[in-house]
Amino acid sequence: MRQPMPLAGRLGLTLLLPLLGLLAGCQGEVLDPAGDVALQQRNLIYVSTALMLLIIVPVMILIVLFAWRYRKGNKGATYDPHFDHSTSLELVIWSAPLLIIIALGALTWSSTHLLDPFRPLDRIAAGKAIDPTAKPLRVQVVALDWKWLFIYPEQGIATVNELALPVDRQVRFDITSTNMMNTFYAPTMAGMVYAMPGMQSTLHAVLNRPGDFQGMSANYSGAGFSDMRFKLRGLPAGEFDAWVARVKAARLPLSIPNYLLLEKPSEKVPAMYFAAVQPDLFDRVVNRCVAPGTRCMKDVMAHDQKRGAGEPHSMQPVEGMPGRHTAPPPAGAKPEGALFKEGAEKSSGESVTPPPGAQGSPSPNSPQER
Repeated sequence: MRQPMPLAGRLGLTLLLPLLGLLAGCQGEVLDPAGDVALQQRNLIYVSTALMLLIIVPVMILIVLFAWRYRKGNKGATYDPHFDHSTSLELVIWSAPLLIIIALGALTWSSTHLLDPFRPLDRIAAGKAIDPTAKPLRVQVVALDWKWLFIYPEQGIATVNELALPVDRQVRFDITSTNMMNTFYAPTMAGMVYAMPGMQSTLHAVLNRPGDFQGMSANYSGAGFSDMRFKLRGLPAGEFDAWVARVKAARLPLSIPNYLLLEKPSEKVPAMYFAAVQPDLFDRVVNRCVAPGTRCMKDVMAHDQKRGAGEPHSMQPVEGMPGRHTAPPPAGAKPEGALFKEGAEKSSGESVTPPPGAQGSPSPNSPQER
């Protein structure tokens, strides 16, 4: 006859099932890197976890041991109600976590600088230094609603929701967004980098083995966020050149009118290919002036900078309004106004409010004052 499961076993199984459900939703891309940057980030996770477990595991074991040793039924355990201090115990309790925090801080500081996305790579893989004469592949990334646009300026092509990269070649990504703040994330290749409207971020990375992987948006950006994914393809050098030739055979150009159509919100967009790209398209996306007749942000800022340097304002004073200065005060001179004056420079001006009781001054109890 089968024996029923003990209560402790049933309780443990009940607590374990939710944890298994959470783990079932996890994906293994982070722990299965295909590029050197992602590999170093995975190793950083391993080392940091091991350092933290040096405290967590002993504490968990000691909790069980103390609960068992000093249980109520153990008559042989020492009972000392007057215990209040132990130098050796305090030394262990404080020194061990402090040493681990110092180690984690040093590891985080060094890895933050070593894996800075703006920093060009020093190596292609472990034991394989980068060729200083090799030029990195440039890819311009634009986060649209809700799809990814990849522009290859040197090849003169562009794709939507498909990113192909040659294996063992450094890639420099220039990243921006059109409307919403987003996050460019290819976990098998590198970490997350934000894509922000009107700004340009940079990421240096490399793929070390061929295959098809997945990239995604890691920042909620609206209704189509969950399907804002792209295919990441690692190709040998010869296959990458053949892929570029296939894209050029598509014959559809990414002109300004086509980009404005592509920019409109859409979901679950299949891979698209453009055989030619407007040469300055990415720069105009960053400066938010793709639409004809729109003034570029860099031109507006340059104009404002000239005005701040002393160029006269073009605005004319409006009748009935105080006059405006046409230029800032000379160097060393103070602006006008009491807020910018020292105490000795201030003087009492003529009061335009009549004193209480004077002719023309309303009574404090009058309906007007109320």
